[in-house]
Amino acid sequence: MKVTVVGCSGSMSGPCSASSCYLVQAPDESGRIWSMTLDMGSGALGALWRHCSPADLDGIILSHMHADHVVDMIGMHVFRRWHPDGPLGPIPVLAPTDAVDRVRGVGGDAPEEDYSGEFRFVDHDPAITREMGPFRVESFPVLHPVPTYAVRITGPSSLGDGEVTLCYSGDTDYCDGVIDAARGVDLFLCEAAFREGVDTVRGIHLTGRRAGQVAEAAAPKSLVLTHIQPWTDPHDVLGESLDVWQGPTAIAQTGAVFTI
Repeated sequence: MKVTVVGCSGSMSGPCSASSCYLVQAPDESGRIWSMTLDMGSGALGALWRHCSPADLDGIILSHMHADHVVDMIGMHVFRRWHPDGPLGPIPVLAPTDAVDRVRGVGGDAPEEDYSGEFRFVDHDPAITREMGPFRVESFPVLHPVPTYAVRITGPSSLGDGEVTLCYSGDTDYCDGVIDAARGVDLFLCEAAFREGVDTVRGIHLTGRRAGQVAEAAAPKSLVLTHIQPWTDPHDVLGESLDVWQGPTAIAQTGAVFTI
């Protein structure tokens, strides 16, 4: 499984990165490469083009419907509907239950525009494991002001010897859901948008320290801190995390590739 950081800026796009978007790719048994994104935030569509043609995308997972995670769904809709080779047809979008209405609201679309020609919206359901090509996707409710889901993705190992797991936290504060989603995974993409002693409101985001506490509880093989806001020095967040978690840890950077 190959994971490429398309965009990792927290809460908004920044001078060095689009906001949240991660490209996940793996081959099936025939060797065909499947590609999906985790979120489609501001600036993500253009950045995605550097790594994968949007025409080759097989699916999208939306963790929640805040703008910094979904606004480039509008560009993706235009791309798929008006492609010069003709309409590209619908791809699955795993998302919260209000996704169609929220995306339509961003696009300012007329009531008859239901996006069915471009996307097949499927609800997150913690009781169901979804399959997409070689991937199995599980959804875990997490703690954020709107319905939000961490996802755990199981797929083929790049070493060709079995399966590996990836967890993407979405946006969350410390909660059982994100710990369960990340438990024992090979790679944990974990948000850390807040700073200890600076951002004191709870129920929205993790700090670096709380991200470390999630990792300490879940014991992933490696942790990548992401969704860090443009005004924050990411090394400060890293330091907070390392106060409580000493496992392998990195800071997400645009264009970084993780192979598991």
